[in-house]
Amino acid sequence: QVQVQESGGGLVQAGGSLTLSCTLSGRSFTRFAMGWFRQAPGKEREFLASISQGAKLTLYNDSVKGRFIISRDNAKDTVFLQLNSLKPEDTAVYYCAANRDAYTSMASFRSWGQGTQVIVSS
Repeated sequence: QVQVQESGGGLVQAGGSLTLSCTLSGRSFTRFAMGWFRQAPGKEREFLASISQGAKLTLYNDSVKGRFIISRDNAKDTVFLQLNSLKPEDTAVYYCAANRDAYTSMASFRSWGQGTQVIVSS
């Protein structure tokens, strides 16, 4: 059974940076494309970024392109999301998810973590 666990959330001032981490256990990490999503209060869950199994291909939501960076370390079974130039509207619960298909296939993200809260103060 695949288990996904996020960490690294917290309180940060506007303009600051934060790096989220996500580990996968229970299966071989390199079989999974990984993605990051977020959900703000009262809003739907939003795709942020995804990365292919080999780490060579990435996809970003236009709303965060240039500010957020996704990466992975296959030796450590970990995917990262670097959040830069944070804004109060980035406040949300951030989720990591695993996908055994293509990193572009949003419907294939079926294994989810419990989320980590990010709060950006103005």
